[in-house]
Amino acid sequence: MSRVIAGLTVSLDGFFEDADGRFSALYSDFEELMDSAYMKASQAETGAVLMGRRTFDMAPDPDSYAVDYEYQVPLFVLTHRAPDRAPRRNERLSVTFVTDGLESAVAQATAAAGDSAVTVVGGADLNRQLLASGLADELRIDVMPVLLGGGRRLFDGVAPGVRLEKIGVEEAGVRTSLSFRVLP
Repeated sequence: MSRVIAGLTVSLDGFFEDADGRFSALYSDFEELMDSAYMKASQAETGAVLMGRRTFDMAPDPDSYAVDYEYQVPLFVLTHRAPDRAPRRNERLSVTFVTDGLESAVAQATAAAGDSAVTVVGGADLNRQLLASGLADELRIDVMPVLLGGGRRLFDGVAPGVRLEKIGVEEAGVRTSLSFRVLP
């Protein structure tokens, strides 16, 4: 059975972007990360990706997902409105814009993933919605050893009471990945 793995990269002081809306300091290790055993394991366990529309739109060219995106699996983009033109696809990667809500997006992604995981690749709002609705099975937080000193925090607005059980800590180059099971 598929599981939904929510999460994001944050600074040591808990921010996913700085006060100017930038997050480049959190990915100073990007090239190393893309070639790491940590990323290869994540790619191997992922059968589908769930992301928010703002994250999807961060690509300068939406067709580039089919060419060089690190997860070559079906992508499900939660949005209020699908774009006028569907982005390019290939034999492994397709993009589905889900406009009928979070539960539908999760259901479609888990169906596509089969026995593999659904990996959530941004954004913060989507991660918060998944936690609030009880639709996340795991939470994986990558902590970068940098202090941003301000910006937007990942868990601002998350209602108290989300219970977590630690299931792993992994070193991935300069980052530390913390994994938790989300308890009912």
